[in-house]
Order: sequence, then structure tokens, then C-alpha cells
Amino acid sequence: MSKIAFVFPGQGSQFVGMGQELYQQSEAARAIFDQADVVLGFSLSKLCFEGPEEELRLTANTQPAILTTSIAVLEAMREKGVHLVPDYVAGHSLGEYSALVASGSLSFADAVRTVRARGQFMEAAVPAGQGAMSAVLNMERAQLIAICEEVTNQGHPVQPANMNCPGQIVISGSAEGVRLAGELAKEAGAKRVLPLNVSGPFHSSLMQPAADQLKNVLQEIDVQSAQIPVVANVSARAVTDGSEITQKLVEQVASPVLWEDSVAWMVEQGVTTFVEIGPGKVLAGLIKKIAPKETTILSVQDIGSIEQLVGGESC
Repeated sequence: MSKIAFVFPGQGSQFVGMGQELYQQSEAARAIFDQADVVLGFSLSKLCFEGPEEELRLTANTQPAILTTSIAVLEAMREKGVHLVPDYVAGHSLGEYSALVASGSLSFADAVRTVRARGQFMEAAVPAGQGAMSAVLNMERAQLIAICEEVTNQGHPVQPANMNCPGQIVISGSAEGVRLAGELAKEAGAKRVLPLNVSGPFHSSLMQPAADQLKNVLQEIDVQSAQIPVVANVSARAVTDGSEITQKLVEQVASPVLWEDSVAWMVEQGVTTFVEIGPGKVLAGLIKKIAPKETTILSVQDIGSIEQLVGGESC
């Protein structure tokens, strides 16, 4: 029997105006935004709807903003009568927290509070300008790992951070490490190396101080066992146990996001439909490059796409 996965976007999917139509047209979505404002003590909803963009882009704001918009979409789906029940949930980096809310493992209030702190820790872990990230296109994973190890051994830490899809791997680390690894990758045949506009070297060993701080926050939170298996970024395997989920969230901050592996594993388990829930269509684009051609890939981010889903369900 074919299976369904709900997937949730991470940082980079944000845009000014996200969630505003949902807020206006869905009571369930409005309740989520209002709750986020109360929990965080400032108007996150205003930042999502009106910007300014440079403030929305700050990691400590982006993370709760994307989580809140994603869960608002999910609640609006349920309110509008979408009855799909996923067999698995997963999220890209920050999106894993949205997946955990969807699975019943985390309350929304705990999740939004935690990702706000997570973003602050990640911003503070490495002084501005000392870390970097670049996307490396069309290079074999093993070859790029070897290059990163070579540069790290020279005293400039760098490592693969996001295994996004075939031919797209993001590297992360010290500014010099990322620059040197990028040069070696191009010499070794990489098609392109694109520096990313990010505020820190996420998912690299330099994020360990942030991981240590996050561990303290998560110890204060009630992480339940998941009712729907969550495919973890760090292992690309399903987890349900609450304590294991906590451990994986701590590891995730300074470990690579195995997104390509996660999608491939879900396909192996029989997933034939992926529903991206939240702002943008980044994950849908990546899944198209990983999953078989006949896979159904849907993006749900507003009232129109929710109504399409309701119409499709009733066919």
C-alpha cells in the first residue's frame, strides 16, 4: 500500500507576507500566530506579514517564523477538511521541529520557544564573518568529503552540512576552510561553487557551542514519543522514542542534514506521496531530484493550495 509523508521546510524558505492570507481566512491558523506572539513576547506575526525582510532573515527570527507559518498551514489544512494522515513526517533542519509538532512529540508552544533560542544560540556560536557556507554543484559526495577532511586537517575546519539532493551538497565551516574547499572542489571538477548568504556556519563542528546550549533548553521540555514516525536529519531513519528524539535534535545542530538520504529511505519504505507544508517550494524541488518520476509531490502553503488538496482528496 502506498504511503504518505508530510515534510516541512527549513531556513531559506521565508518571505515577507508569508501566512498573512491564512491569518485572515483561517481561525485555526490565526490561533497559531496569536499563540506565537504570546509565547515569544513580541509580534512575530507582524514580522512575517510586513517585514522588514532584513529582520525576518535574522536566524533568531527566521526559525520561529517558518515554524509558525508551517504549523499554521497544517492547522488550516485540518480545519478545511484535509483528512490525509501521514505515515512519516520529516523536516529540513529547523523543519524537523515542525515535523515533531505534527507528530505529537512537541507542543507548538515548546517548539516555537525552542527554535527561537536555537536561532539565538546559532547566531552567537561563531563571530560574524568567521564562518561561511557554500553550495557545491555536481560533485560526488565521497570526493567532497575527502576534500573537506584534507582542508580540516590543515587547520581550517570545513565539512559537508546539507546533503540536499544528487549534485547539490552544501559545505560549512570556517570562512577560510569553506574558501579552500571550494577552490579544491572546482579544481576536482565541481560544476559550480556558490557562496550562501547566511549568518553562520550551520551544521558544522563550529556549531557545537550552540548544540551544548540547546541541550540545556531541551532538558527542560517535555519531548513525548512521536505518534507518527519522524525521519531524523542526522540518521535518515525514523525515530519515535522521546529521549532519542531529544538526542537527535542536539546532534543535528553540529551534524550534516541527510536530506537526500531521508527522502530515499522514505521511498524505500513505500512513500509515493510527499506533501510539503509551509512557505515556499524548496523541498518539493529537492524531492523531484531524489524520488522516482511517478512520485506525487505537493506543496501546500496557502488557502488556494489547501482547497486544491481538499478537491483532490474527494476525487
